[in-house]
Amino acid sequence: MAVVVDPDTSAKIARYRPRQAPPLWDEVAPLVSSVAAATVSSVPYEVERLLHVLGRLALWAESAGLERDPDTWLRNEVIDAFVLSRAGDIETSSVRTYRTWLLRVRDALAFSERGEAAPSRMHAEASPHQPYTAAELAGLRHWADHLPGQQRTDALALLGLGAALGLTPREVAASRGVDLRRPRQGGPLLHKGVKRVVPLVARAGWDALLGELAERAGSGYVFRPGRTVEYSKNLIGSWSLMHRPPGNTPAVSVGRLRATWIVEFMRAHIDHHLIAQAAGLASAASLARWQHLVPPVDEATAARLLRGPEQR
Repeated sequence: MAVVVDPDTSAKIARYRPRQAPPLWDEVAPLVSSVAAATVSSVPYEVERLLHVLGRLALWAESAGLERDPDTWLRNEVIDAFVLSRAGDIETSSVRTYRTWLLRVRDALAFSERGEAAPSRMHAEASPHQPYTAAELAGLRHWADHLPGQQRTDALALLGLGAALGLTPREVAASRGVDLRRPRQGGPLLHKGVKRVVPLVARAGWDALLGELAERAGSGYVFRPGRTVEYSKNLIGSWSLMHRPPGNTPAVSVGRLRATWIVEFMRAHIDHHLIAQAAGLASAASLARWQHLVPPVDEATAARLLRGPEQR
């Protein structure tokens, strides 16, 4: 079964190499790349993280003397032995994540190569980040607007970069004022510091705010500009814990802001492939986790969409 991968994803797969890769990597790299290319469109994971987990498994299997074959690597007992070998080096939650990802890859590879259906799952998938409601997002913006000094700037930076541009936590942290620019001929604010297949355009309602924040930040970071490290695991989480809105207003979560941005596009019936490209996802299949949040199209809207544009 042929699998079509977009050029950007294909390039990421081709140039991937682990940090401090051992000489053995050159031996297993072609197989890792093949598995990633065959499954990336069928699993909801970013291609770099997928390659990281597959690469770890391949190198571990090689060092354990197992047959150099993806079918061998992805057997249940091999996956279990691999993740248990990592238990002392990574957090328990990461161990579970590794196992879940590899099982999903195994299922996707079986379907891609042999057309086999994935086995029935005996438990529900972990819930993705839930989008904010319009009222919750409005409450967060009102709260952020009334914070003092740098707290206000940081809160609005998180909200704007997440809700207006759909950035990941790492991308939010890396964003600098100079990354946010307008075309010379005018028009909407664009984020030029994040690589996407399509232009990353700020959503209406946030454009002016992000422009002000960008001008203030200049060449520095938009969020927490005084730091010297581009990203750390608790950079955003620790800020959110220290700055919690009062009452029933939910905490600031970049994951939920990104989900809100994605679901808004889905509810507007924007092409799913375009949404995935703008979000930096491997494929439109990754959006399936939020489909239950998109209401059915009413009869009038369906008729309008199916009729198409008027002929002139």
